[in-house]
Parts: sequence; structure tokens; C-alpha cells
Amino acid sequence: MRSLFLAAVAALALSSPAAAQTALTPNIGGRTVALPGGGYEFGWPGVYFEGRFTGRSVEVAADPQLEHLAVSIDGKVRTELDLPGVARMSFDDLGPGEHVVRVDKLTESQSGSARFLGFTVGRGGQALPPPARPRKIEFIGDSHTVGYGVRSAKRSCTQAEIHDLTDTSLTFGPILSRRLDADYRIVAFSGRGVVRNYGGSSPGQPLPVLYSRLIPGQAAPAVDPADPWRPDLIVIGLGTNDFSTPVAPGEAWADEAALHADYRKTYAGFIRDLARRQPQAKFLLIAGDSFAADVEQVAQAVDAETPGLATPVRITGMDLSACDWHPSIADQTMMADRLEAAARTVLP
Repeated sequence: MRSLFLAAVAALALSSPAAAQTALTPNIGGRTVALPGGGYEFGWPGVYFEGRFTGRSVEVAADPQLEHLAVSIDGKVRTELDLPGVARMSFDDLGPGEHVVRVDKLTESQSGSARFLGFTVGRGGQALPPPARPRKIEFIGDSHTVGYGVRSAKRSCTQAEIHDLTDTSLTFGPILSRRLDADYRIVAFSGRGVVRNYGGSSPGQPLPVLYSRLIPGQAAPAVDPADPWRPDLIVIGLGTNDFSTPVAPGEAWADEAALHADYRKTYAGFIRDLARRQPQAKFLLIAGDSFAADVEQVAQAVDAETPGLATPVRITGMDLSACDWHPSIADQTMMADRLEAAARTVLP
């Protein structure tokens, strides 16, 4: 638990240059910006860093800023960082043989970012090539993809509780990726839709407009067109926020019918643009209760041009018992189940 952070970090010895001499090349999942002095800045949900090594000790250096980061070794979480400032932690109790060290971003930062500053192994240790997986998946979405308040056992939450109880590592994206032995990237922002955001907020700034950003709260820098990321599968979950509330006077749509038509047209165009950049990828489109028919039509439109490109995946029957009626951990597992069944029909 995060409340144990202070006790946990107090038990960790700060390493010295003599104790940690070999830097590990990380496997990076998610969008990052390289820092001039080394390390990476990152802000999108679910970003992770992994290193492989042999030896009995490893140092992890990171600055969570206002976010929460989990540090794990060999699949077991050792501590969670939730205080701003550079933390340099040395784990010296490792057994012989090969190990994997990992840092996961748990919380959502709609503004600001965190920093990863590196993994280093101690004397007697050896750096190994970073973990690599045979598949890659990209997840594009909203608060359901983020894991908004997913750790909560109640629906009524304060803003602080929403932030602290958000945990992207518990969502359908990482669950599905583990099942399919895939690396993943998550580009998701709570409250955003395809053409309209929650309650009509932030007009002109839906998720497709934010998609090219390397840091969600910063208009620049943008993703390099030469970025080598090539996902085999792109999973999109957008629509809940578009239809969250009735269209209000002064919004861009005359009525609900115009909103639905714009949603379908813009969504199909977004998929076509992604497919031009990622021609190797197949698409799974999450179809929720309020927009399932629209997603079916979007899939039909893009499949008419590129047969088999997009597959709708119907998601219904969630208990929505986390913060503000968001998916629970059980809901996230159910979504992963349904997406897995669809993914295995489209992936080689």
C-alpha cells in the first residue's frame, strides 16, 4: 500500500557510485521524452521501464513529481513512490541469477509529468539485453482505459482519492498484454471523447487532437513521424464521454443526431489515419452501452475500404463500483476477457 511508502523507503539504503556501476538499457513501454542529462520524462498513463541483469543488487532512480510509481523486481512490487523529488533506491537482497527490475506509472497526469533516471547494477552484476516481447499493442481511450479510481471500493471519492486510487496497471490493457505476451503503449485521457468531452468540457480538445503529444498536458513536442513503434493491434475505447450528457445550447451540434453523425465520421477518419501510419495493425473497437450502434457503423465503414481492419467488441454488464461509477477491478478483468477473445481471432 502507498501508506507504507515512508517505512519502505526508510529501509532502503542509498547506493554509492562504487556499489552501482553498470547502467541497464531499459525496455520502454509508452511515450517518453529523453532528458538532456540522461533519463526520460513521461506523462501518459501506464508508462513502464524494464531492465534485465544478473547480480545481487540494483539501484533504481526516479522522480515521481506528483505521480505514483511502482518499483518491482521479478514481478513483485517492492515499493511505491509517491513523494516528489529524486529517489535513489538500492535493493541489495537479491539472489543469484537473472532478474528483471521494472518501474510502472500508476496514476494519471493530465498536466505535469514524472521522470525516470535509470537502473544500475552493483559490482559483480552484469547488464543483460532488455526484455523483449513478440507482440505490441496500443491502447487509446478515456478514463476506463486509464483505470480512474479503480482501487476504490466506493463510488463517492474526493479528487485526491481519485488520483491516489487510479492504477493503470490494473486495467484491461496491461492484463490483456500479459496474456498475449505483448509490450504496450497507452494513450488515454480521462473525460475525453472522439469529438466531445465529458459534459461538453474543453471544446476542440478531444482525444484525437491530443493523440500526437508526447506529454499529454503539453502541445509540444509531438510524436516523431519516424517513431519505430509498430503495434500489431490497436484497441480503442472512446465514446462514453461524447454522449455523457445531452447536447447543450451553444455547443457545436444542433442535436443528438448531429452529434452521433459527427462521432461516426470523425471516428472513422481517425482510424483511417492511424491505419495509414500503422498498416500492419488490426483494430478492436470497444462498444459501450450508449454508443454500440455507432461503433458498429464505424467498423462497417472502415471495413468496406479495408476488409477485416476493425472489429467491434461489445462491453456491457459492468458493475461500475469504483470512483464516480467507473469500472472496478472485476470490470477491468471482464473487459480483458472479451478483448482477448476478439484479439485471438485477428492476431496471427
